[in-house]
Amino acid sequence: MVEGQEASIHIADTGRLEEILTPHRELLLLQNRAGLKTDYTLIAAKMEEGWVLVNSRLHSSIAQKAIEGGILGFMPQKIQKEVTFGKSRLDFKADDAYIELKGCSLVEKNLCLFPNAPTTRGAKHIQDLIKAKEAGFDAYILIMAVRKCGCFAPHPSRDMAFKALFAEALAKGVQFRGFFATITSEFEVLFDGTLQLCRGVAQPG
Repeated sequence: MVEGQEASIHIADTGRLEEILTPHRELLLLQNRAGLKTDYTLIAAKMEEGWVLVNSRLHSSIAQKAIEGGILGFMPQKIQKEVTFGKSRLDFKADDAYIELKGCSLVEKNLCLFPNAPTTRGAKHIQDLIKAKEAGFDAYILIMAVRKCGCFAPHPSRDMAFKALFAEALAKGVQFRGFFATITSEFEVLFDGTLQLCRGVAQPG
């Protein structure tokens, strides 16, 4: 219900979001232009810790700012978006490094976990990063966490193929980088520090 009226809402996120889209949750919506199939687009949800971004279409522009700011450990001279590698497409190329971005909204026991639903597309992207590394390029898995947590780990049970490939990628030299994106009370999205990989995750098997 929006202002007492039934309304249709587009959710630009493929995850389950079961811990976010709960009954009576306050939502931040953008009204769609006339002629679209839905009335509104979901932007964020009000959680106990504050507003949480729930719109994957905004991830790329936020991540680009983080890359420009040096989240990869260097200041790139050139950043390209939606770059073809082989028969696939990866989110970014910064100088000679390929980057795949994943947004993380699931937090359990103070751990940021991805994916929150099975993702064959996500597993394929990890395979592409491994191929890029084997071809002599630098490669990065970039995680943008929209909720605070202690560290990041691949989900232990929701996608075992992704978990195994994540470990394989790290073992083969693909690098992990992570950061937090926070929405302020004025609805500004801010870079809110780096996200560390949980201890032991780098060990394959």
